[in-house]
Amino acid sequence: MAGGRNSTTITRFILSGFSEFPKLIVVLFSIFLGIYLMTVSWNVGLIILIRIDSHLHTPMYFFLRNLSFLDICIVSTLAPRMLSDFFKKHKFISFLGCTMQYFIFSSLGLTESCLLAAMAYDRYAAICNPLLYTTIMSPTLCLQMVVGSCIAGFFGSFIQLCALLQLHFCGPNVINHFFCDLPQLLILSCSDTFFIQVMTSVLTVIYGLASVLVILISYGNIVDTILKISSAEGRSKAFSTCASHLTAVTLFFGSGISVYMYPNSGEAMSQNKLVSVLYTVIIPMLNPLIYSLRNKEIKDALKRRKKRNFSWCC
Repeated sequence: MAGGRNSTTITRFILSGFSEFPKLIVVLFSIFLGIYLMTVSWNVGLIILIRIDSHLHTPMYFFLRNLSFLDICIVSTLAPRMLSDFFKKHKFISFLGCTMQYFIFSSLGLTESCLLAAMAYDRYAAICNPLLYTTIMSPTLCLQMVVGSCIAGFFGSFIQLCALLQLHFCGPNVINHFFCDLPQLLILSCSDTFFIQVMTSVLTVIYGLASVLVILISYGNIVDTILKISSAEGRSKAFSTCASHLTAVTLFFGSGISVYMYPNSGEAMSQNKLVSVLYTVIIPMLNPLIYSLRNKEIKDALKRRKKRNFSWCC
């Protein structure tokens, strides 16, 4: 014993997953497998459609293609492991595997928050400065914004990883979640977690609030511009181009905030597990639908593909 606590070092954790629902294992496995397959197929389909249709070679769809790729990566980081754990008696994961899983997931999540902010700026440029849109949103700037989002996401997650690797774990080693998320790891740590909690809060402010601030400022200017449009049809068209992005932003940031702003109590952890399903599994599946169902250009592109396929078959 050291300081009244067990000095044993934990080298692996147990992911409890959805073990509290033993009678629903097969049902839950089938549902999550179906969601994972749909997520990958829909996002890959959207990426291919944007790539092969020249009418969609615009900044907006360049960002959307990268968003779809991020969603595939996010769900593929967590879903295969979660699905394999459903029928395992012992759901062990090594300390290194656990920290790397969180590092990759966090990097992708932070990158997506930055990318959503970049997409908001793109909509601002398109609606508020339509004559200068192609000049403002040049291919070089679009690429820089995507690369910058990736670098920012990696850097923010790397800082957390360095702090996480300094923590000591001496037991218990059961993570009440289906993946290695930071709040659950902090609960199990035998070290003083004050520094990493403060650091995480600072990163949340920098990434979360900064992204939300960019989005709010962009859409504040967009709404002001739209209200000045005299044509009702013009206003409706302008709003429709932003509706999909606003829906995706609301779901992503709303579910994330509801998880990471909860107190670290046992009851909250159980609630967070269910909410985490939304932003780790459900949202990546919904994004292609959100951006497709209300998007006339995507619908037109699909019709063109169908006509070409029909002509080829005949």
